[in-house]
Amino acid sequence: MTEDLAPVKEEDYRQLKERMTLIADADPTQYHNEYSLKRYLRAFKTVDNAFQAILKTNKWRAEYGVVNLHENKELIEKYSNKARVLRHRDIVGRPIVYIPAKNHSSNDRSIDDLTKFIVYCLEDASKRCFEEVVDNLCIVFDLNNFTLSCMDYQVLKNLIWLLSRHYPERLGVCLIINAPVFFSGCWAVIKGWLDENTAGKVTFVNSEMDLCQYLIPDILPTDM
Repeated sequence: MTEDLAPVKEEDYRQLKERMTLIADADPTQYHNEYSLKRYLRAFKTVDNAFQAILKTNKWRAEYGVVNLHENKELIEKYSNKARVLRHRDIVGRPIVYIPAKNHSSNDRSIDDLTKFIVYCLEDASKRCFEEVVDNLCIVFDLNNFTLSCMDYQVLKNLIWLLSRHYPERLGVCLIINAPVFFSGCWAVIKGWLDENTAGKVTFVNSEMDLCQYLIPDILPTDM
């Protein structure tokens, strides 16, 4: 079962690949595969914009030390209850990032460290994609036992920025489960930060039967 992705013009892809090949031949760390180039084209629309966005991402990855984040065992251990990339996938084969909101509080975290941990999770999940089949992710926000003190707007802003700038078109679906009624106020704020395309990928799941349309509920952790 594959997804219906917005088509990319072959000529646009050819031009972008040509430009990137010149750069990657000189510096192999700049390389992006076919699926990545097409994601940038879908997100940034034109060859020029996609090219500039890729260069900015490559610069950011180098400066942020993305490839070495998995070696930061202390960071990973410290924030391991905030999010987890699951061993299982959703029903179309997407890797799943599970986020239990009850474990979040803006009072007990370093925004810089938690953002690094989020990047680590996005990297881990992205590497698990079977890109020939599906090259995007399922993010699950579990709002069970959620209170307003768990609402960390700055972390969400950072996640949205990362997904839009450096992981474009990586979000396949965002499931919000067990949402309390009062979360609608928070969602009104968050939705204002999302473009129409991203907002359309957010789904509130109100029952286990609805959840089964996306994933098998038993795969969600009970130990976080």
